[in-house]
Amino acid sequence: MRLRGKSALITGSARGIGKAFAETYAREGATVAIADIDLSAAEKTAAAIGDKAYAVKLDVTDQASIDAAVKAVETRTGGLDVLVNNAAIFDLAPIVEITKASYDKLFTVNVAGTLFMLQAAARSMIGRGKGGRIINMASQAGRRGEPLVAVYCATKAAVISLTQSAGLDLIKHRINVNGIAPGVVDSDMWDQVDALFAKYENRPKGEKKRLVGENVPYGRMGRPEDLAGMAVFLASDEAEYIVAQTYNVDGGNWMS
Repeated sequence: MRLRGKSALITGSARGIGKAFAETYAREGATVAIADIDLSAAEKTAAAIGDKAYAVKLDVTDQASIDAAVKAVETRTGGLDVLVNNAAIFDLAPIVEITKASYDKLFTVNVAGTLFMLQAAARSMIGRGKGGRIINMASQAGRRGEPLVAVYCATKAAVISLTQSAGLDLIKHRINVNGIAPGVVDSDMWDQVDALFAKYENRPKGEKKRLVGENVPYGRMGRPEDLAGMAVFLASDEAEYIVAQTYNVDGGNWMS
């Protein structure tokens, strides 16, 4: 019960990694806002978790939606203690085929969505005067470039940089900002990733996913629940002296 009495909001948590975090946070004693653009899916996830969870409609590309989600948490629980910036999208293409539309969409969701969700949460936490925890989901893709994944890699590198800057700026308010950099995680998003690699690398569907799993030093792809322990730790009082860091949780894929 390391998060007993805490109020958390997790973006993009109707499914995948965010859902695993929400389930774990609830077991650790937190009340969790399942914040997702798909309200119906969020309601189903909240109902499955039980009375420690509730659904909130959230579009991280819309400032009014961001502000309304934070307000909903304040109304429901009295204030926000933990934000997990998990919502993100993916695309890939060779450099010569990247489109402005794809670039704009990825940066709007993955970078601007992270920044302005973080900003709204920080304002709420500062106003309450009790500090807080903000956890940004980066990626091993933010640690290095990839031939077909230039834009996504750039967005996740930006998330790592934002985590550093926000962490240094907000710690004076006792708001700890840190990040998690997963490796390859078996989730709905990776099914999309696999399909795109199949297109551009002329592979049968499923082959890229199999190969990357075999190449993880641990011996398999990650699972959403593999990341949940770090998410709980960074949200807990045990991480009080940790500021502006991004932790690799990737089965040994990347060392930094």
